[in-house]
Formats: sequence, C-alpha cells, structure tokens
Amino acid sequence: MDEAGGDGLRAGTVAVVGLGRAGLPAAVEFGARRQTIGYDTSPARVEALMRRIDASGAVPAHALGRARHLWITQDPAQLARADFVLVAVPASVDARRPDLASLEAASRTVGRHLKPGAVVIYASTVYPGATEEACVPILEQASGRRWRRGFHVAYSPRQSVADERSLGATPRLVAADDATTLERVAALFAAVVPAGVHRLSSIRAAEAAALVGSVQRDLNIALVNELAIMFGPLGLDTAEVLHAAEAKSDFVRFRPGLPGGHALGVAPYCLAHAAQRAGWQPALTLAGRGINDAMPAYVAAQIARLLVQSGRGVDGARVNVLGLAYKENCADVRRSKVAELVRELQGFGARCFVHDPLVDPADALGRCGLNLHAWDELPRADALILAVAHRRFVDLPAATCLQKIARRGCLIDVASALDPEPFRRAGINVWRL
Repeated sequence: MDEAGGDGLRAGTVAVVGLGRAGLPAAVEFGARRQTIGYDTSPARVEALMRRIDASGAVPAHALGRARHLWITQDPAQLARADFVLVAVPASVDARRPDLASLEAASRTVGRHLKPGAVVIYASTVYPGATEEACVPILEQASGRRWRRGFHVAYSPRQSVADERSLGATPRLVAADDATTLERVAALFAAVVPAGVHRLSSIRAAEAAALVGSVQRDLNIALVNELAIMFGPLGLDTAEVLHAAEAKSDFVRFRPGLPGGHALGVAPYCLAHAAQRAGWQPALTLAGRGINDAMPAYVAAQIARLLVQSGRGVDGARVNVLGLAYKENCADVRRSKVAELVRELQGFGARCFVHDPLVDPADALGRCGLNLHAWDELPRADALILAVAHRRFVDLPAATCLQKIARRGCLIDVASALDPEPFRRAGINVWRL
C-alpha cells in the first residue's frame, strides 16, 4: 500500500471514508483491482494500516498485502480525486434513538472535497429515509452543488455474516437516485462481489432491507433468551431442551446469550424510529430488543445468587471473565453486552478480570473502559465466566480452566459451550444460561 500524495490516480477512482470493520474490507477489495483512496481521521489507524497491521481483525494480513492500488491518507483533500466515494462510518443509537452525528460529519467532509459528478455511496446502518433526509442536504450545502445535477447518491450496505471478512460471500444490495447511477454502482460492486448484486427500486427500500436481517436475528435470540429465563425456575437445562427441539426439521437454531454489536444493537431502534414517525408502534421489534438489552442485568443477578449460595458473597468477589467481543471469534467490542455485564458485577462490588486475546487492549480501554488481562495474570477466582464462546476458550481443557477457579468456586457458562461434568466432579458450582 502507498500513502496518498502526488499523481497516478486515474479516472474511476474509488475513495472509502472510514477504514473500520465495514470500510477496510471494501477498501482492500477495491484496492486489489483499481486505484482506491482509503481515508480515515485516526492517525494511529492510518499509521498501522500503512504497516499492513489491522488490529481490528477486519481483514487478514495477506489481503492487505494484495491491495497494491490502495492509497492510505488522513488528508481529506485527496477525496476530490474520487469518482465514487463510499462512506462507511458507523452510525449508532443514543437513548434508543438513531444517532447520525458521525455520518453527518463524514458527509460534511465529503461534500467539501466532492468531485463534480461524483457518486457518494452510503453503507451505514440507518433508518429508512436517513440518506436522503439527513445526508443529501449536508452534501449540497458543503459542496455548493445540487443533488442529481452536481453529484449523485447511492446506498449499498455491507450484508455481513458470521466469520465473513470480505465482500464476496453475500450479494450486495445496491440502490441509487436514478437508473443510470444504479447501473454504475451495480457494476462497481459486481467487479468485487462474486455473489453478485441485488438492485432495489429506491434508497429507502435498501435501507429497510439492510435492517430486516438484523431485526429478525435479534428477535430469534430474544425468544431463546426468554426461554432460558423461563426454564431456570422450571429446573430445565436450556441447552438440553433446545438440542432436542432441533430434531424437528424446520426448527431454526439459535442460542441464548448476550447479543450486542453494531448491527443487532442498532437496527431494531432504527426501524422502530421510522415506524414511529409513520404512526406505528412496533411492539414486537422493541420487545425483542428490550429482552436482549436486559440480559446483562439478568445474568449478573444469577451470578450474584450463585456466589451467595456458594457461601462466598459477591461484594469483594474475584471474577474472571473470558471474552469481551460482542460475538465469538471476532475482535469487535462495539456495543458489547459483556462490558455491560462487567459493569453490573462491579456495581455489586465484584472485582472483575477480563481476558480476551482477540481484542486490541487499546480498543477495550477506549470503547469499554476496561483493562484486559493476560491469561497468566488471571487469579484463582471465586467465579469464572465464559462470556464469549471463542473457539480457543471452548477448546481449553477443563483442567486448565479449573486452575483459574478457587476451590468450591463457580463456573458461569453463558454460551453453554463447555461440558459441565468435569467441573461438577471437581466440586465447582455450574450455572448455564
């Protein structure tokens, strides 16, 4: 990769604004084939990527090496070279309402350096209507040009799935402000997405489609979380019941847990916002997210109860927490429910020691306010929580885990990923969600 500057970027150049977990894979895929500008406001991020280091784990190291035409820069003036500008900064929610501050700031930067006739493609998770209502006016004001005359706008969210670190595994949704722009954007992504593209009739339809998959998954997880909460007082093992239910051919497999992340934690509120503006109260969508948002407090209460039953108490208890990422086998801690679980336990007076070898310690501290501990730094604690079922945790021998639990201590297996019997034989109190 080269640092932006000088000449050499020919017509058809792509710029990617925001080199995070959504933007970097796109920049790398485009940069392997055509002149691409990767722009980010973080000096540390730019410096690391210049050295082909991606601490976020968004792309493998060998893919960074193949992106020979990718130019990395902090200089927004370089965006004026681009014919296509892909805006891939994360949107969020604040007090359960869409927060477009980062998207609006990016739009302002892009508008100030917008090439005449360029196409601005948004990829963020937003409510239906956000691109045209919130972003287009900022582009017009910052660029001094009229929409559809001086520039065009499209929408193409990344449809990510578990363990996917490229653009290619899932068809790319594309929508634009006119038919000609739609075909240009479709051709752009078709060149880097083997699964092809799916054209939609409007930007609003694409924004809604991007939300539906996440909302559906959120509701399914909420269902099994509620089942787990109900099964506890009934004396039933959730994992056993769900495993038996899988014998039915049309049963859809989901597991209870602490669902967070940039998609599940944002999409339901974005969709609900649009529905409420239209006069509809989306009871089911919000109920599912409400259950999932409450899971850290519920799990913390069960841990406190288990510690008390074990004669240890929770105030002053030492608790080892395995996993901080929002899902297994990834390094992303955005909207991690594990961080909320830790704060709940700290509110009870527990001393928590968090270990996640996949997560960048700077990211854990900056986003979650938590210091990570190496495995060897973990104490022999009153309780060990398997919060995230990273493969390397699930594959640990029970004897290794037992070294981090005090005699007659507690094991809390949130993901029900471990065999409980070796721990029970060792006198450990086991609780599984």
